[in-house]
Amino acid sequence: MLPFLPLPDNFFIMQEELEKIVANAQDHMTKAISHLEAELQKVRAGKASPQMLDGLVVDYYGSPTPISQVANITVIDVRTLGISPWEKNMVAPIERSIMAANLGVTPQNDGVVIKLFMPPLTEERRKEFVKKVMAEGEHAKVAIRNIRRDAMEGIKKLQKDGLSEDAAKEGEGRVQAITDKKVIEIDHHCSQKEKELMTI
Repeated sequence: MLPFLPLPDNFFIMQEELEKIVANAQDHMTKAISHLEAELQKVRAGKASPQMLDGLVVDYYGSPTPISQVANITVIDVRTLGISPWEKNMVAPIERSIMAANLGVTPQNDGVVIKLFMPPLTEERRKEFVKKVMAEGEHAKVAIRNIRRDAMEGIKKLQKDGLSEDAAKEGEGRVQAITDKKVIEIDHHCSQKEKELMTI
């Protein structure tokens, strides 16, 4: 029989710290992907989407308020968005906000509903958008790599403080596996968006 080797006093604390580092890295990487998804939503493919108005605020009796809180936004057809303000006197402030946002569309209204007609995208505009998408993908990859680096440094520090080499290697392997998975996700999101942009 092999003699029983007692575990170091801080064994469970070290394991817990390692789990925290791995979970933290995963959480931050997931947030980086969510941020990328939100950014890609804003790159419009000539299709009408209520998301293109996300982040737009309108002057509602002196306080800046998101458009979605003062009007109903609907997709009328593939290229047309309809904005129906809940109060008639909000038509002009909403139009001003859209013009100021420089979305590349000119609002038109009949006094009740504001319509946004998406112009069809030229080949050149599509390519510009694809470049923007690839740049967003690159930003996301840099964020993921930075999170990976921080996690690896954290694990190395734990090893110095007494975490076993095997446990450290296993932790590093898990962080690397999460990183690889997230990079594949980024590439997938970007190529989907590119396909959407280049489909006429």
